[in-house]
Amino acid sequence: MQRDIKNLPLRRSLFPGSMHESLIKYIESYTTTPLTEKEIDVVKNAFVLKKIRKKQYFLQEGQVCKYAAFIVKGAMRQYSVDDKGTEHIVGLLIENWWAVDRESYVMLTPSVYNIDAWEDTEMLVITKADFLNHLSSIPAINEMARKLDENYAIATQKRLNANISFSAEKRFADFANSHSEFLQRFPQHIIASYLGITKETLSRIRHQAVNK
Repeated sequence: MQRDIKNLPLRRSLFPGSMHESLIKYIESYTTTPLTEKEIDVVKNAFVLKKIRKKQYFLQEGQVCKYAAFIVKGAMRQYSVDDKGTEHIVGLLIENWWAVDRESYVMLTPSVYNIDAWEDTEMLVITKADFLNHLSSIPAINEMARKLDENYAIATQKRLNANISFSAEKRFADFANSHSEFLQRFPQHIIASYLGITKETLSRIRHQAVNK
């Protein structure tokens, strides 16, 4: 049985420097404005360590997404479930990716998605209120947020175009070229759902690619 994140305690890391180092590097990779030592301390205090086990929920459909999570270690997936009980994967997430339902997090509305851990996962989480109260005045954070929004919009547009215009073979080829590490972290049926094809089609495409 999957357990909900709300039933697990948030906790400060015993070694906050080591746990937050990857987040600090990530932020600085998206900004031309270096973080000051004081700002780094603010970031470390604002983000809280959270650990969840494989198959444990971070978010369930119908809940408001209260946290945005930066994945330090592990793998997660974001998906909806239709009336027939079929899962439709909309996001695959690994280290240095964010786990969040943007609409629910920003608008504080019930989510239509589930987000759970595909591997045991360690992440740094922050609420919208903490972000606004502690981080919104930091120039580097605002620059990062703008760039992430731009990248998200571009990636969403590209994926929509691929689903409408590309063959299954091209969708898989583009995915393999862009996210080859995902092929090692997620099973074939999840990759197929993310690409909007059947696992039988994906199996055929991969078999053909190996035999070329």
